[in-house]
Amino acid sequence: MAAPARRLIRVLGAILACLVVAVLLFALAGWIGSSIPRNGDWLEPADGIEIMVGTNGVHTELVLPLVTAEKDWRPVFPATDLPVPRTDATHVAVSWGEREVFLNTPTWGDLSPGTVLRIIGVGGEGLIHASHYVRPAPSRDNRPLTLSRAQYRRLVTAIERALPTGERVRHDGYGPHDVFYDASGRYTATNTCNQWTSNTLARAGVRTGWWTPFAGGVMKWVPEPGA
Repeated sequence: MAAPARRLIRVLGAILACLVVAVLLFALAGWIGSSIPRNGDWLEPADGIEIMVGTNGVHTELVLPLVTAEKDWRPVFPATDLPVPRTDATHVAVSWGEREVFLNTPTWGDLSPGTVLRIIGVGGEGLIHASHYVRPAPSRDNRPLTLSRAQYRRLVTAIERALPTGERVRHDGYGPHDVFYDASGRYTATNTCNQWTSNTLARAGVRTGWWTPFAGGVMKWVPEPGA
């Protein structure tokens, strides 16, 4: 093999090794950051408003009762915005994420390296995802959490901060009962969808991790049903 070819192979190998190390360090930092508690003295109240923290293993969402005395989400996320209006919905699941990934990446297999590199390099615009549910059942991936009424009001305020003022701009969702909306904030490698979830919980006063780029870092603070 010619010397230039050997040098190229060594350079490519060094680049690959650096990328692997960077990924491992990011994962380690995420594990450490998510293990440091915010609101460490918080205790779940015996009475209040039950929400759920949901996950698909990669992305997290906050599942909220559609109507309470503290907040009626129907004017914010109206059923008429859905491709198939769900007038029997009891809950709305709200999450925040990156616009390009939400709108043009229906499965994780569709996520392109270019999109990943762009997010790492310059980030992307935020987007809100709202899904309408009927009596969602508690499960390992949909964990109930009780907040006091005051904490729930703070949670509502934190979510409303992600919603832009003025005209609501919607985009089709993945199915008949979900929809996207333009949102404030910028998605980056350090300010991820899961960080938004934990930040929102923390602003309500709930115990959660400091830096939670991964779904597991959020869910480790929410006990499984019956645990």
